[in-house]
Amino acid sequence: MKHLIIGNSAAAIGAVEGIRQMNKSDQITIISDEPYFTYSRPLISYLLSGKLSLEKMNYRSKSFYEDNHVTFKYAHAEKVDHLNKQVFLDDGDQMSYDKLLIATGSKAFIPPFAGLESVENKTTFLSLDDVKKLDAMGLESKRVLIIGAGLIGLKCAEGITKKAQSVTVLDLAPQILSSILDYDSSLIVKQHLEKKGINFILSATAEKFTQNTLTLKDKTQIDFDILVLCVGVRPNASLLSGIAAIEKGVVINERAETSVPDIYAAGDVTNGVAILPNAYVTGECAGINMAGGNKTISKMLPMNAIGFFGLNIITAGNYTGSIFELNKDSEFKRLFYQDGLLNGYIMIGNIAKAGIYTSLIREQTKLDTLDFPLICEKPQLMAFRLEERLEKLGGKVERMKFFQPEI
Repeated sequence: MKHLIIGNSAAAIGAVEGIRQMNKSDQITIISDEPYFTYSRPLISYLLSGKLSLEKMNYRSKSFYEDNHVTFKYAHAEKVDHLNKQVFLDDGDQMSYDKLLIATGSKAFIPPFAGLESVENKTTFLSLDDVKKLDAMGLESKRVLIIGAGLIGLKCAEGITKKAQSVTVLDLAPQILSSILDYDSSLIVKQHLEKKGINFILSATAEKFTQNTLTLKDKTQIDFDILVLCVGVRPNASLLSGIAAIEKGVVINERAETSVPDIYAAGDVTNGVAILPNAYVTGECAGINMAGGNKTISKMLPMNAIGFFGLNIITAGNYTGSIFELNKDSEFKRLFYQDGLLNGYIMIGNIAKAGIYTSLIREQTKLDTLDFPLICEKPQLMAFRLEERLEKLGGKVERMKFFQPEI
């Protein structure tokens, strides 16, 4: 059996490990348009700041390809011929497959800003090549303007603050991290970042670039030396355009199958929840099924765990219903609950035992079966009934096969 995987990040690695759970001898080939060993994209800001070496960014041990008998090919996949089961590459090669996985991730969205072409020193911030490009511009004594106050933009800001002369983050939204935080919690993070030297211009609309000057809709002008575009990402799904069902991202079923026989998709290229653990899980599911197994994807829970200059943030679920709030010292916590269930939470600072809240959401635990007031204040197993504590302590614990180095 020939397994062809296009992509080389978390979803692809999950697929390799899924295939090898089922079969030790099937042929596996990874095609990547990056020449690097598999690395963890969320860590690129730490490479830029010097906090991590390139070696420490590896997503698996250096012997991973060899240990799993994987052939790695550096090339760009240009076309999929699903009728003849072939993939055409930019170097002229044609690769045949029995099972194909599209794990091409996402690409930066670049709005059609007027005059953007006049800006010489500009980049996005999604890959190792982006880091190298940004570093080559010479950040020292440079004014850096970042468009986008989301996760990517703020991690970029964190990575360059100690190097650049100034860092300004601009966003159309009235708050930072609008995709994962509510307004009040975003203010806490914003104030923390401002103390570290990051400047914010929010509720602002970019109108026109003229070389190193941005004019806003209100005619305010911002001068800069380097521009970083972190406006958002889009699934990199063009390989399956006109072939498989696409709704923003590639549509997959609970087995990670696309609408085309023997073609699977996993990770950010799909229309699922775009976070690294979910990318790995869908990739592993795809790999198991590609190799003849029968695996389904568990319901994906929207989650984010991130930190900025030592301030930890973890969120999960959705923010609807009644609110329990704790805001004191170095701890901010909001729990959102409705109809006897926990819907979501935001924790900033002290995030210890956040996994208990995640478990309540994922398992749809009825809050009247436990001491919810106690869990609100101090999440702990003692708040559960005895039989539930025994089950959680003695039950099967699934090993998390995705991992990140500690920073």
